[in-house]
Amino acid sequence: MKLDKQIVSLSGVNFFYYASSAILLPYLPLYLQTKGYTAAEIGLLMMIGPFISIFAQPFWGYVSDRFNSVKNIVFLLWVLSLLGSFGLFLTNGFGLTLGFILLLYFFLLPSIPLIDNLVVKSTAVRGMSYGSVRVWGSIGFSGVALISGLLLDQLGGVARIPYFYWVLWIFPFLLLAFIKDEKSSGQRITLSAISIIFKSKSFLWFMLMILIISIPHRMNDALLGLYLNKLGATDAMVSWAWAIAACSEIPVFVLINRYIHRYHELTILGIVAIIYTIRWILYSVITDPWVLIGLQVTQMLTFAVLWIVAVQYVVRLLPEQFGSTGQSILAMVFMGLAGIIGGSIGGWLSEQWGGASMYVFATAMSAIAAVMFLGTQAVMRGRS
Repeated sequence: MKLDKQIVSLSGVNFFYYASSAILLPYLPLYLQTKGYTAAEIGLLMMIGPFISIFAQPFWGYVSDRFNSVKNIVFLLWVLSLLGSFGLFLTNGFGLTLGFILLLYFFLLPSIPLIDNLVVKSTAVRGMSYGSVRVWGSIGFSGVALISGLLLDQLGGVARIPYFYWVLWIFPFLLLAFIKDEKSSGQRITLSAISIIFKSKSFLWFMLMILIISIPHRMNDALLGLYLNKLGATDAMVSWAWAIAACSEIPVFVLINRYIHRYHELTILGIVAIIYTIRWILYSVITDPWVLIGLQVTQMLTFAVLWIVAVQYVVRLLPEQFGSTGQSILAMVFMGLAGIIGGSIGGWLSEQWGGASMYVFATAMSAIAAVMFLGTQAVMRGRS
């Protein structure tokens, strides 16, 4: 079977993009700690990413749709984000660090929904599934999460993560050269035309439901490591928790396309929300860190399904020419708004009533999301 250069290149880009994320997510807070910042300062710095994405992702999604190009915009974003990372890792002082983290995330985070949109288009015209390409992101993340601790120890500790990070970024740039844009056939995007998105009640309602279900997930992303540490887990155990979650996504990304078409997307997301509810109940009552690390395998039935179905439902809700903008708004809601709300509420609850309380909150939010998804589907079915 002849390899498709576009699909191979997009798979490689997903692999190395998420591999680089496996360096930033677990280790950037530890790196900032070595530079002498307090926990409060580190918390502020880590919240900048979700905050800046609220503005950055819709903006760059619009730019991509306006010029009907993903490849050129992604190349520009990656160059500028790398410049931001050089400033972040090579300078000192809280003000400079804050400024360069702003630059890094303003250019880095918007690139993945653009790539997602290109993957959706490229796989659709080839009769393939989005998940068959996105799975390589999970493989890259889990692989680096598993080996990074050992490699960093050999290379000199957390202080060496800049070099590990920069080396990983060589490969996405090389692969981008082999990727071709999939041009949209619709009208050229203008600022007035984009108002169509914000007049779509079904799209806005879907984004609200995604926000409700995403807040607990992003809260867990931000605070699980701290919660596990308080329960006695080591730093290595925390990295294993990330790796298990990423590994568990792999079979779902590969196989879900065989079954996803049998049910309406809102029905699937309602079931996902129910599973999320059960997951967070278990997290709230279990205090053994090893059991909680094992429960990270439920990521396969929660986030993996949520993301694939949400990406594909956005494609169905909006006209083709709004593809990048729609995916960017989805990413803004999931990574930006949900990240800020989840991190803030979860941190406050943890300080006031302990880590288990944030999972009680997560349980309630997921239950509400389940009612919203299944209720919306019931209403739609009744109307039709």
